[in-house]
Amino acid sequence: MSTPIRASTQEHLDIDDVRDHLVLLKDGGAALVLQTTAVNFGLLSETEQDAMMVAFAATLNSLSFPIQIVIRSKKYDITTYIERLRQAELRQQNPKFRNQMTHYRAFVESTIQENNVLDKRFYIVIPFSPIELGLGSTFGIFSSRKIPYSKTYILEKAKTALFPRRDHLLRQLGRVGLKGTQLSTEQLISLYHDIYNPDTPRGQHVGTQIDSFTAPLVQRSGAEPPPPVKEEVPVGQPIIQPQPTKPAMPPTPDAIRHTLTQLDSAIQRLRGGNI
Repeated sequence: MSTPIRASTQEHLDIDDVRDHLVLLKDGGAALVLQTTAVNFGLLSETEQDAMMVAFAATLNSLSFPIQIVIRSKKYDITTYIERLRQAELRQQNPKFRNQMTHYRAFVESTIQENNVLDKRFYIVIPFSPIELGLGSTFGIFSSRKIPYSKTYILEKAKTALFPRRDHLLRQLGRVGLKGTQLSTEQLISLYHDIYNPDTPRGQHVGTQIDSFTAPLVQRSGAEPPPPVKEEVPVGQPIIQPQPTKPAMPPTPDAIRHTLTQLDSAIQRLRGGNI
């Protein structure tokens, strides 16, 4: 008999729940997370840099609420791209084309490993303080007092306060030349899952459906995963058989030459540093 997972670590986390694209905290507060684009400041001219700084200063001065700017840097994950290249190699029947794809895949893998290419993500967090609910500082994640409001009530109050702040900040970011988008519930769960599970194997991603998040956010190391659930087919219901697919047509000589030219151009750009 396996020992059930006791999520003792989660008792010390600030996050209580994620609903309606908002993060609910245990102290009665909430937060809205925006993901924004970035600008390469070093490539701008001196005049453009001055204009960018003035616009960004005006954005900060226009805020009447606190924000948090978060920059996450992690090693770029090209597992999905490499797997697509490998599957394309297996489907390719032309030996010359397959050989070119093999060299291209090996070159991309070595380039990412040797240069340690980082993937940077930029976020802006807009908080909703529990003080705005009328709660004092005695309510917190380590407090034994229970919050006298339901999650539905907190969500309504948080949306009323956060949505105008979000719209104002998005307009100000547009003036700076940045584009921001609010993270959805699934994206928030994936983000925090990645933050609290930094040792997750590369290429392994959490699902996109809310119903698939059945495991605790932080799992104890060495814990066995739950057995897979077998789906039963109701009696009398026919089983849908997959339709046979038509065999793929072999590529024409012109298509092969065109693809080889594109691969050679990509390799030349990678060797020149233009990736």
